[in-house]
Parts: sequence; structure tokens; C-alpha cells
Amino acid sequence: MAKRRAAFYWMTVPALLLFFVFHTFPALQGVFYSFTNWNGFAQTYDFVGFKNYYYLFQDDNVGNAYWFTFKFAILVTIVINVLSLLIAMGLNASIKARNFFRGVYFLPNILSVLIVGYIFNYLFSNVFTVWGQNIGSEALSTNLLGSQALAWVGVAFVAIWQGIALNTILYLSGLQTIPVQLYEASGLDGANKWQEFWKITFPLIAPFFTINMVLAMKNALMVFDLIVALTNGGPGRATQSISHLIYTGGFEGGEFAYQSANSVIYFIVIAVISIVQIRYLQRRETDM
Repeated sequence: MAKRRAAFYWMTVPALLLFFVFHTFPALQGVFYSFTNWNGFAQTYDFVGFKNYYYLFQDDNVGNAYWFTFKFAILVTIVINVLSLLIAMGLNASIKARNFFRGVYFLPNILSVLIVGYIFNYLFSNVFTVWGQNIGSEALSTNLLGSQALAWVGVAFVAIWQGIALNTILYLSGLQTIPVQLYEASGLDGANKWQEFWKITFPLIAPFFTINMVLAMKNALMVFDLIVALTNGGPGRATQSISHLIYTGGFEGGEFAYQSANSVIYFIVIAVISIVQIRYLQRRETDM
């Protein structure tokens, strides 16, 4: 028995080594370089202490990237969870062709984010504008992604369209765990649909709500592929997310150490938001 247990432990060693080499060690390197002035390709560098962190809080580009990312993440997280819950409840109520529609709604999650982004880039640039001209709509005749004020709406639309897929399946799984007898008993007591939702449905799927909220917020805060495929941060810097700024500044702009400091703060922000979300939502689960 002891030998078998030891064998199980040894089987985890390769995975731990790979995780350390390709994840933990590069992360530690990033923290190290954040205290230097290394540009990413020079053979020498100097230690500058917390100067990179100090200048980050005075950088307008960094502030704009954080503002866009937070605005984008909050909107996308709320809309994804509201729509996916409504869709899941509709699918759960309809028995006919449930598995077919489940596959249809999950399809966007299978597609690559970059492929989806390039497809919608083409639609916004060439298809929707032609439709707008044909129907005489001035709003649709212009490319939404070319507007500094509205380009982020186009990015959010695509993110919501693709993000609904996974959340819908998770909500549907949660709804199917609720016994039908609870709804039958509530109907006999005279409860309406709204009361059934708040008193039965939502409390019983609260763990799924927590998972979906955390995942949707985390994915939205880390948005990168969609930005590259749709706008590449433009027009100007109107849709530049934090991760896109870190990539372009660190690997293309010679700000490797500076953006390493930005990535450290970025990691802390995401970790804090996720922890606060989990603790708050789990506390609500117990209060329901």
C-alpha cells in the first residue's frame, strides 16, 4: 500500500516540473525583471527598484487601458450571465430538441477566439456596412470598429456572443439538478413564476452562478485575442486592454521591464477581484 501511494506521488513529479518550468519560473522572472530597466533584448540591465511601479501610476496609457478593461469586463460579465441564464431556463423548460439546441449554443465556445474575431471583423467592415447602405441606415453604413466612441461596443458584442456558450451549458446543468417536485409543490401553494425563480431556482443554482460570474469576469479582464483580431487596440488606443498593452509595449515597444511591472499589478488585480467575488458570492449561497 505504501509503495502504491509513493508511486502515485512520483507520477505527479513530471507535471509539477513542467508547470514550474513553463509557468512558475517565467512568472518569477517577470517579477525579477520588473525591478530592472531591461528592454527585452540587451545583454545588460540595471536595477531601478520600484521606479517602474511608480511611473505606472502616472502613465495615461496604462490608466486608459485599465479603464477600458474594467468597463468592458463589468458589462460583458453582467450581460453574459443574464442572457445565458435566460437561455438555459428556456432550454430547460422545453423538452423537445433540447440536446440539439444545447449543441447549437455551445458551438461558439468550440471556435477559436482569433477565428471568431477575424470573422466578425469582416462582418463589421464589409457585410454590415453594405446592409446599412442598402436599407438607408446611416448608423449601419459606417464600420462600428472604426469609431473611437463605439468600437468597444463591437468588441463587447463579440465577447458576449462567444461567452454565452459555456455559461449556458453550466446553468443548464444546474437547472437539471433541481427536483421537479419543488415546482409542483410551489404551484400548489400558489407561487407565481417570479417567486419560484427567487425562492427555488436561483438559490439552488447559486454555486453555478458563482462559477459563471468568476469565470466570465476573469476571461473578460484577460481579453487579448479579440482585441488583436478586431481592432488591435484602435482606433488610437480606444480599445486597448491591459493584456494588449503589456504585449505591445513589452515585446514591440522595448518596455519589457516596465510592462513586467504592469503584469505583476495586473495579476494582483485579477487575483483580488476573483477572491472577493468568490467570498462574496459563496457567502450569499449560505444566506439563501
